[in-house]
Amino acid sequence: MKVFSPGGKETFSMSTKRRKRHSPEQIVRKLRDADAMLNAGKDEAAVLQALEVSESTYVRWRSQYGGMKAEEARRLKELEIENKKLKEVVAELTLDNRMLKHLSEGNW
Repeated sequence: MKVFSPGGKETFSMSTKRRKRHSPEQIVRKLRDADAMLNAGKDEAAVLQALEVSESTYVRWRSQYGGMKAEEARRLKELEIENKKLKEVVAELTLDNRMLKHLSEGNW
């Protein structure tokens, strides 16, 4: 990607790759592959390069999905989505309840 500095000189940005979203199944598969490569004697930098992820992403995945199977990871993601929807419903109902109390008191 070309970027121009204030002086008009042409410079290049560091990264032009698009961000990828991985499904829980893909994450579990990549973590399993990483374990296999590390057990085979590869160093961590080579493993991260082969998986095409940064070290911080790998650490985050390891803490969140470490030791899970693909089914468990998929179910976790589904439960997180369901929990988010339920929280939104509770927030809407709480707002409606407060509005009705306010109107019933006649403070409008």
